[in-house]
Order: sequence, then structure tokens, then C-alpha cells
Amino acid sequence: MTDIRRYPPDNQPVFITAVCHRRNPVLANDADKELLLTVMREVKAEMAFRVLAYVILDDHFHWLIRVDEKDALSRIIQSVKLRFSHRWKQARNIKTPTTLWQRRFWDHIIRNAEDLNRHMDYIHYNPVKHKIVTDPADYLWSSFHIHRSKGRYPEGWGKYFMPEDIKSMILE
Repeated sequence: MTDIRRYPPDNQPVFITAVCHRRNPVLANDADKELLLTVMREVKAEMAFRVLAYVILDDHFHWLIRVDEKDALSRIIQSVKLRFSHRWKQARNIKTPTTLWQRRFWDHIIRNAEDLNRHMDYIHYNPVKHKIVTDPADYLWSSFHIHRSKGRYPEGWGKYFMPEDIKSMILE
């Protein structure tokens, strides 16, 4: 047993990283990314939380969410992982035990507006950081387009340089 302690977010946003088992690229194809998004939407409809930002890469995802219930964070992540795993295996007709996710997840309670902005930028820059695309706008599996349409990101953001506020962040 590990000594991981989870502190209740008290309605503060929470940054989450969930990683696939042994960094296997379980989410490498578009259908699997879409399945994860579908599962996330279903769990969101059943549990009290709000998604502020997300990105799905081949072997992990990041979420920035605001949880309404005091002890719901672990239940939310567990629901997403279990439901996705079940459907992923079902789609491939896999009947044997298969581990798709690392057992735990990493979380960080957002402290203030600056911390929120840094983590949101980190999420949206992540596909560039991992050299999947050279422009965050070219990546479909994130909330970047939603935020840019609301004026949060100007045209060309993250395309020519890494945002200064996230250079020292290592969150996976």
C-alpha cells in the first residue's frame, strides 16, 4: 500500500493525470480517444463535476475538473477507467484480465487563478510537448479549440514557442 493522501478539493479545480499501464499506447487511435471522451461525458452526466479542460494522448490523459462532492474525485476517475476498460475489451472481444491503466492517478488542487492558467496552458500545449503536432490548433483531442473560440488563446498560441509559464512543469 502506498502513502498517497488525497485532500478534498473543497470545490477548487483539480488537475489530473491518468496514465495507461506501462505507458502502453492504449489510446493511440481516434476510435479509442473517442471512446474515452464518450465515457467521460457519460460519467459527467452521472456525477457532479465540471470539465474545465482536457487533452487525450496515446498513453495518458490530463483533466482539469471542478468536483462538487467532497469525496467524489477518486470515484469519478475509477468510473472512467473501469467503464473505458470494459468497453475497450468488449470492442476487441477480450475475455481475459487485461490491465489498461496504472493503478493510481496524479492530482493537484489548483491554488489560485495563476495556477489555474498554468495548468490549463500545460494541458493545451501537451500535444506539442510530446511532438505529436507543432501547433496546438492541429490537435483534435483537447479542449483547446473550445477555449480559443472563447478568446482565451490567440491565433498561433503555442505554435512558435513554449509558453513561458509552463517551461518548468513536469507533470507526467
